[in-house]
Parts: sequence; C-alpha cells; structure tokens
Amino acid sequence: MSNYYYLLTLFGCALVTWIPRVLPFVLTKAVSLPPTFEKFLSYLPMTILTALLLQSLLNFQTGYFPTLRLPEFFACIPALIVGIRTNDLMKIVLTGVFGIALLRLF
Repeated sequence: MSNYYYLLTLFGCALVTWIPRVLPFVLTKAVSLPPTFEKFLSYLPMTILTALLLQSLLNFQTGYFPTLRLPEFFACIPALIVGIRTNDLMKIVLTGVFGIALLRLF
C-alpha cells in the first residue's frame, strides 16, 4: 500500500472524528434551543465528570459488589476540598496528583 492511501485514511479518520464534535456547536449557533433543553444540557458536564470520578474510585469485578480504591479515595478528599474552596480546575488537578503521589510514595 502506498503512502497516499495511509494519508487519505488518516484525513478520513480525522474528518469522521471532527464532524460529530464540531457539528453540534455549529447547529446550536443557528438554532435557538428551548430553555428546558438548555437546562438539561447544563447538567451533562457534571454528570460526565462524576461518572469518570466514580469509575476511578471504584474497583469493579464480575460477580462482586464494587470495592473502594482507598489510595484514590484518600487523594480525592483534599482535591474535593480545594475544588469547593477555589473552583479552579488546575488547583484541583494538581492537588489530586500530588495527593496520589504522596500516598503511593508511602
């Protein structure tokens, strides 16, 4: 196979990935959404982040209840406190990274 085929495949994959991510923003600029739908959409980022957080805090095994990953849980506590006090994403991430690094060090 030629380099042209690989390049065409790469651009095709990029286009297929890019369109669903950009198209909703373009369409919502042209169309006015109802206020109830906008309120519903405002909860999506928080629910997605909560699902990601729970997935990283819980250990899942087939046939068993989820168990808590204690180092990640204890590193999450200071990050949560920093998040409530500052609302600064960079400080939250740095606190979580330093917290888990310190816990894994000991």
